[in-house]
Amino acid sequence: MGLMQNFAFSFPGSFPREPSLDDLSLMAEEAFARLPEPFRIACGRVVFRVAEGADPATLHGLGLRHPLQLAGLYRGASVRADLANSGFLPPPEVWLYRAAIVNEWRTRGDVSLQDMVSHVLVHEIGHHMGLSDADMERLEAED
Repeated sequence: MGLMQNFAFSFPGSFPREPSLDDLSLMAEEAFARLPEPFRIACGRVVFRVAEGADPATLHGLGLRHPLQLAGLYRGASVRADLANSGFLPPPEVWLYRAAIVNEWRTRGDVSLQDMVSHVLVHEIGHHMGLSDADMERLEAED
């Protein structure tokens, strides 16, 4: 049973405190663990990172002006290239940005925070695996 279950993160405004970086990190690990095994295996040695927001250089590089415009980012070689590589590449990273995720969750008001974290996680990995949006929706439905 995860730590996340100790907090009422289901609906905006109903949680006892602001979700922390550690809360989102745990939610990401739990979301990844719920994905189908073939997908997890194909991800290889991906590392999850959680930060308050994207740094200015990352935002600039993506043509974004505000940290709330970026909820997640995949950094590294494509998962397929990493699987074909002999192991000399550093592990790919999925960055989750707490402020943007929490802001979108509050704004939407129709999903749990866990579902929002899972959605961002699946999309960041999925795009780099060559999955379509429909493929990712099916993955999330299996969750």
